[in-house]
Amino acid sequence: MKPSLTSLLDASAISLSSLCLAHCLLLPVAVALVPVLGVASKAEWVHLAFVAMAAPLAALALWRSHRRRPLPPPLWALAAVGLAGLLAGATGWPVHAWETPVTVAGSLLLASAHVWNWRRRPHPTCA
Repeated sequence: MKPSLTSLLDASAISLSSLCLAHCLLLPVAVALVPVLGVASKAEWVHLAFVAMAAPLAALALWRSHRRRPLPPPLWALAAVGLAGLLAGATGWPVHAWETPVTVAGSLLLASAHVWNWRRRPHPTCA
């Protein structure tokens, strides 16, 4: 069965959150092993690029689902808090030292919202 556009959007959003997590958690390890990567780890534009991709993708995926079947307010709140965490981490708010934990938490919350959204939809069963 052909997956719907909404399913693809949710899968893309979950993948983007996973990529964000890998960037936040694995890049410091890679930098320790290969110092040349240290320059790439300092590129602040990468964090803003993740937020710039995540926000419209998340909004589109959730809005398309909402049009078919209204999303519960806690799901919207989970996604909003996740996006806020990504934005806070990307801008270094409230302090730069919290960038990674705030970004990781935001990414996990946003991915959780997409997983919840995905699980709400009926899925075909194999018979």
